[in-house]
Amino acid sequence: MRKILVILMIMTFALTGYAFEDEPEAREIMQKVQDRDDGDDITSDMKMILIDKNGSERVRDMRSFSKDKGEDTMQLMFFTSPADVKDTGFLTYDYDDPDKDDDQWLYLPALKKTKRIASDDKSGSFMGSDFNYSDMTERELPDWRFRIIKEMNVKGEDVWVIEAEAVSEAVADETGYSKSYLFIRKDNYTLTRAVHWENTGGDMKYLDVIKMEKIDGIWMNREVHMTKKSGNVTKHKTVMKIDNIKLYQDLSEDMFTIRRLEKGL
Repeated sequence: MRKILVILMIMTFALTGYAFEDEPEAREIMQKVQDRDDGDDITSDMKMILIDKNGSERVRDMRSFSKDKGEDTMQLMFFTSPADVKDTGFLTYDYDDPDKDDDQWLYLPALKKTKRIASDDKSGSFMGSDFNYSDMTERELPDWRFRIIKEMNVKGEDVWVIEAEAVSEAVADETGYSKSYLFIRKDNYTLTRAVHWENTGGDMKYLDVIKMEKIDGIWMNREVHMTKKSGNVTKHKTVMKIDNIKLYQDLSEDMFTIRRLEKGL
């Protein structure tokens, strides 16, 4: 859930009905967010809780591995339970080069088939959650235009509220978002809250970092909520809890391959 989105002048009028000029100060803040040390060679256990509009819950457990390769990041995730999703795997190559599309593959054990996630599909739901595939990688900063809309205090922390607007219809289509408000903590340049305007359907998504912890000197998210709403009505919610986080585990690059994705844990 590291490093989140982007991508983000004329075409913007078609997206939102207005456009604003990119602000250097806002972009500098977002660059510091992206350049922040987020650790390397990370292993963790994750619990995804899917909550429908009636409050019914489905729980999915995962094991995650992440490694930097130069400026790029590779992540491999395996679902470990329940039985209907066990051994499903997800592999991501998050490239630093903004001109290079990130690569993502999903392995479906029931079909014994690996599906490459095409750009047109990255706005789709990740495994039935309220996160989409584009949420699973960092946004490319050149794809978005930024401006500071206000400063405020959120949960005891001073933040900048930065508006991010997709610079083209193609960016909005791929990420699934035409615009976001990003709440950036001033003390550590981490995202603590976000509001996303979905590019189609008119729904909104609200991200909240509920728990963050410093591990080996690195700020890491421990619990994140994403809620999808239509007006004031909650349509669905996803709670992501991350435990047993270990950094600098000397992971081999050889494990971040499609072959390993299909082999499983």
